Amino acid sequence: MPRAAALAPQPKAPQATSILAALADAVVVVDRIGVIDYANPAAEQFFGTGLTLMIGRDMREFVPADSPLFALLEQVNQTGATVAENGVTLSSPRIGSRFAALHLCPIPESDGNIAIVLRESSIARKIDQQLFHRGAARSVTAMAAMLAHEVKNPLSGIRGAAQLLEQYVPDADRELTQLICEETDRICALLDRMEEFADGRPIEREPVNIHQVLGHVRKVAHNGFGRHVRFVETYDPSLPAVFGNRDQLIQVFLNLVKNAAEANPDPGAEIVLSTAYRQGVRLALPGTRQRVHLPLAVQVTDNGPGISDELRPHLFDAFITSKPNGRGLGLALVAKIVNDHGGVIEFDSEPRRTVFNVMLPVYADSGRRVRNPAEDTSSHE
Repeated sequence: MPRAAALAPQPKAPQATSILAALADAVVVVDRIGVIDYANPAAEQFFGTGLTLMIGRDMREFVPADSPLFALLEQVNQTGATVAENGVTLSSPRIGSRFAALHLCPIPESDGNIAIVLRESSIARKIDQQLFHRGAARSVTAMAAMLAHEVKNPLSGIRGAAQLLEQYVPDADRELTQLICEETDRICALLDRMEEFADGRPIEREPVNIHQVLGHVRKVAHNGFGRHVRFVETYDPSLPAVFGNRDQLIQVFLNLVKNAAEANPDPGAEIVLSTAYRQGVRLALPGTRQRVHLPLAVQVTDNGPGISDELRPHLFDAFITSKPNGRGLGLALVAKIVNDHGGVIEFDSEPRRTVFNVMLPVYADSGRRVRNPAEDTSSHE
């Protein structure tokens, strides 16, 4: 071997912590009794807290003590072998309800430490939701186009006939002709809303500061339907821009905030608006080579009574509502707009805590983070 080759510098292996930090899966290292010694950034996102608040804390503060996780931990302690379990539901007020695959393995020469890998299994569910919402939007689009064409024309004829009759009927009967006009106007307004589904043109998109969108939504809500609500904003102040349509995004979050406000009319109503950057959230759409990167997460959380079990499977369907005077188009339109943006919307609900999570793509050419000029801190009320 030539001497030069023998003396050539060898590539330096990356540090273990750097490797763990780059993983999209959450990794937590605990001792024999479950006290946390290490957590990577993905674990911080999974549990919704920072590393300094996790180190030295018992895992039972983040996951209930009766969780299958601790039975697996005990199994590793007793056998010294790696164990795995798929489809485990981890539920707590801190993390909500998370569906994950768990891998636990002992760490050699570490005095009994155990590595826990949590791989959230909701990605497949998010793909299914995205495709389902897209199919639902298409069916509603076709129905809206048909109704707009077939119903609005005869309605205008009915209204015109009622106006003509009003000139010849006695004053006592004019109330009936006015009722006809009012009801046809109401139906036309409903059809106008449905026509929004029938617009199949590509949306006009540009870089949008999501915090400015949420600020506008809060202002509208605070001066109208949300006067009784206490708003809390928890923002990542350095998010990149969303690649979207500002007006349509306002419509999305205005509908979500309005639903949250109306779900809890009590004086103690609270709505939390939060944003975060979720590194590694990338969906591969079945049947295509397209991979959708959806790192920007916006959450609308309320402390209302929650969504009923009967309503949950059909929440984003058209004409499904729990409101006495609701038309059931708000969330169907939200799902359509989010899907038109290439995003995903999902929800998690239990009494006193309902969360709508919207995941959106960022502006691809944004080389820097866009700071909200109205935000000087990451959280305020």
